[in-house]
Amino acid sequence: MFLKKIILIIGVIMGTSTSLSAEKLESAYFAGGCFWGVEYYFEKVDGVKAAISGYMGGHTPTVNYQAICTGTTGHIEVVKIEFDSSKVSFETLAKLFFEIHNPEQTNGQGPDIGSQYISAIFYVDEDQKKVSEELIKTLSQKGFKIATKLLKAEKFHEAEEYHQDYYERKGSVPYCHSYIKRF
Repeated sequence: MFLKKIILIIGVIMGTSTSLSAEKLESAYFAGGCFWGVEYYFEKVDGVKAAISGYMGGHTPTVNYQAICTGTTGHIEVVKIEFDSSKVSFETLAKLFFEIHNPEQTNGQGPDIGSQYISAIFYVDEDQKKVSEELIKTLSQKGFKIATKLLKAEKFHEAEEYHQDYYERKGSVPYCHSYIKRF
């Protein structure tokens, strides 16, 4: 901590920018069907530091892909977004979320059917909840029947390594996610 303060002081004296004080990391959790497609789109956003596939919700203390596919754990495929809020806002990320999947579909997304594939935003604080509610209200006023659930963030379980950066490793694009302008 002492070293960071010295670096910041030197930066101020010399008039140079220091990324140590400017970067403000936050987390957001989006579930929009198969986490591969959600991760694919968020990784391309300037200000997103990481998009990590995983699981949230549910009633079992541990979880893996095979378990959630049974539909008995209550977990949902989710992507944890770590972002620099000095570069991109939660609202911008939430708007993208609503534009890369079908927020009207219930019990799945595209061909992926089951409770583990539902549309949900797991909010970390009241600000994220309020922004999400406002976006849902806006979409509803435009005639959309939004099925997206707003749920309080819980323990995040990182998915197995073979699920991370899936489309990047495969050199392909999502099969059930595409961008559709809604805002």
